[in-house]
Amino acid sequence: MKHPTRIQVCTVFILLLLSCKKSGQEEKTGTNTDQSRHPNIVLIYSDDLGYGDISCYGGSIATPHIDKLADEGLKFTNAYTTAATCTPSRYSLLTGEYAWRTRGRGVAPGDASSLIKPGTETLPGILRKSGYKTAVVGKWHLGLGDENGPDWNGKISPGPLEIGFDYSFIIPATGDRVPCVFVENHHVVNLKADDPIRVSYKEKTGDWPTGKENPELLTTKWSHGHDMTIVNGISRIGYMTGGKAALWRDEDIADKLVEKSTAFIRKNKEKPFFLYLATHDIHVPRIAHERFQGKTDRGPRGDVIAQLDWAVGEITRLLEELDLEDNTLIIFSSDNGPVLDDGYRDRARELLGNHRPSGILRGGKYSALEAGTRVPMLVKWTGHIPPGAESAALFSQVDILGSFAAGTGQSITTGQAPDTQDQWEALTGKDRQGRDGLVQEAIGSVLSYVKGDYKFIPPNPGNARITWGPDIETGFSGEEQLYDLRNDPSEKKNIALQNPGLLQKMKKELDSIIHSGK
Repeated sequence: MKHPTRIQVCTVFILLLLSCKKSGQEEKTGTNTDQSRHPNIVLIYSDDLGYGDISCYGGSIATPHIDKLADEGLKFTNAYTTAATCTPSRYSLLTGEYAWRTRGRGVAPGDASSLIKPGTETLPGILRKSGYKTAVVGKWHLGLGDENGPDWNGKISPGPLEIGFDYSFIIPATGDRVPCVFVENHHVVNLKADDPIRVSYKEKTGDWPTGKENPELLTTKWSHGHDMTIVNGISRIGYMTGGKAALWRDEDIADKLVEKSTAFIRKNKEKPFFLYLATHDIHVPRIAHERFQGKTDRGPRGDVIAQLDWAVGEITRLLEELDLEDNTLIIFSSDNGPVLDDGYRDRARELLGNHRPSGILRGGKYSALEAGTRVPMLVKWTGHIPPGAESAALFSQVDILGSFAAGTGQSITTGQAPDTQDQWEALTGKDRQGRDGLVQEAIGSVLSYVKGDYKFIPPNPGNARITWGPDIETGFSGEEQLYDLRNDPSEKKNIALQNPGLLQKMKKELDSIIHSGK
């Protein structure tokens, strides 16, 4: 028998080593490919946060945890929500459809029936088809229940679980609207059978005191509109009675939302997950936890900005702790522009100092002007998005659905999500152009159109300023308005008369979008 030579043995050994190394590289490459296609996704959606409210966008209130997302990811300077109010912007975010396409999708009352019907293509539904576990934690404000509205004392359905979420822990509407309770999956949390909840937005129900009748009981005074049932010393919009054991304590809302969010992440750390964390901050009533009260010198509004920053820090810290940071795509943004006096006397305007919630932009929440819908947006994805990057790509939140469908290899059902686009390359920083144009919705379903560097606002007979309390320019005018946003982001100079050709082109394109469904 002929024995192998030393050279032959060495050759076989080297080949085995190379084979093992190659096999390991293929396995690792396969894992990375899967992660790049199915990263964990955390969407942190703040409330009423303006373009200039956080320090990385020029704000004077320290937001180190949010700024860290910008330092380690991509900062957008030209990103928009679809509407200058909360319900329609949230509807568009989750459905890929402009909310104005159907009547009844304005700011929803606290007892509205579900606006997103089962069977609708949604962002969580798309991701669940890709194998994600999905959760919504925080503010909902998209209605609950059937055509009769939610049954607060029974099973509340349809809701988030019927449109693609595996888990939900929500504030039904907003903190300034009754009922002041959390809903987990299909039921009110901590509700007692012998103390049923009654809610009305038409007339007083029960004998609970109201802000209008009993101002001496208030710890936070109302300024306009928020003078109905008092809960925790704060009068709200709407009337309620019952459910005392289920009532939240406003100071604890941010902590509770972080607690539920982190629990979901821990439970699903071994599989792809999608967390939609819709914070209550910085919406009114701005009641920070005691450890944040007085944290800033800008009063309650400044304090809840600091609290919001803390919440972001808690989520990112957990991702680092669980070694999920490199495989998690984080988006931070807001539902609409800022507002100071939105129903409570919290001295937000008086204590503003040199802080400018809208930055250099005009308008704010409710407005057709830029500060109504142009919002901060930060995207971090370690290893895929270069740190400290900035993008002027035109991006609309209506495209988040289409972008994640493309990014996870899913197709959208024909006839669904008519306005979403695949802007995955823009979202991840590879395309710095983004959309060709987008539609903005102001209060009263007033529409305007941004195309490239220009913006068109059609004539509107509405008031030039909000009339019920907030001192905000609406952007409404009897004249046609055209602005060059690149050279005039503050919309100071109307150039409509000097550019009749461009004006007519933008009018025609907006009309085409409105009537074509795309």
